Amino acid sequence: GSCDVPRAPCATEPNQPICLHKNQIDVYQMEAELAVGPVFARHVGHRLYRGEYYSMQSDAHVSFTKGWDVDIISQQEATGDELAVLSTYLTDIVGSIDPQTGLSLRKTRPIMCNTEYEGGAQGKHLRHLSQPEGMPDIRGMPQLQPYWAAGYSFSRGHFVATVPYDLYQPMIFQGEEMSIGLRGFSIGYDFFAPENSVCFHSYAKGKNAAARNKVPHFWEHSDKFKGTGVAAMKRLLGIVNMNPEVERSEWNHAEETRYGLGGARKTSKFYELYGIDVRKKTTQRHLCQFVRGKMHNMFMAHLRSDGMGIDYSGINYKWVDPRPKDR
Repeated sequence: GSCDVPRAPCATEPNQPICLHKNQIDVYQMEAELAVGPVFARHVGHRLYRGEYYSMQSDAHVSFTKGWDVDIISQQEATGDELAVLSTYLTDIVGSIDPQTGLSLRKTRPIMCNTEYEGGAQGKHLRHLSQPEGMPDIRGMPQLQPYWAAGYSFSRGHFVATVPYDLYQPMIFQGEEMSIGLRGFSIGYDFFAPENSVCFHSYAKGKNAAARNKVPHFWEHSDKFKGTGVAAMKRLLGIVNMNPEVERSEWNHAEETRYGLGGARKTSKFYELYGIDVRKKTTQRHLCQFVRGKMHNMFMAHLRSDGMGIDYSGINYKWVDPRPKDR
């Protein structure tokens, strides 16, 4: 059934949250066999945007804390950055929310700083790995980080309008996060780890494994869309200048202005800052050491006086792994 149908009719139980807020809920349903992956699904979701002041994206199977909306808005505004995007991989739900109060039991939070190249049928691309979780290094506001995560993202609504999911990337599962992150960076957005987690994910492990492993996946119908994922990955990587070995004529450039890069920053600056070599397909490891130690204070000193993002023109930095033999 549709996710906007209450467990009991609103006429008999009008105080159900879904009844009280029904005018604020939009739902789009489609046949499962037409599903072509999360990038296209989120593209459809972005098309439902109607100018709301804030925008949030999360994975399915997520539980929120009591008062999460007030909390995350407060964190967003604490950055002082109009172009701030709060984003993270979510902590497991087990042991995270007090069943009596609905409040978070966690004092730690993840931060996005760990990525690596991986291969596959669609070609080499960067995939975020598991992220470190610990006590916040910065207090009173979210902490600056290099990467964006699809599992949770909160920002001003203009992020959705300015960095929309690409219509031309069907059958993509890995790679979207670097695509959105780099496009956002080039337009001027800055990514932050929330200081406090406001929601938690039910992962397919432990006591939740049995239920989660029954959930259908979009690739069950992949035979209907053979070859589309390879072509989509060439476009995804091409737009963000991550596959210089591929001729530009080999990938689809349709609506590239709408789904492409901005003019505020160059992708080469991003790659230089965080030790990514798009030709050799390698990364400088142990970046988290810099992210958790110095990055926030060093880069936030260059936040523009009008709050319109960090000015990277005055930042000359290049991460180099201090422990290259320590894998």
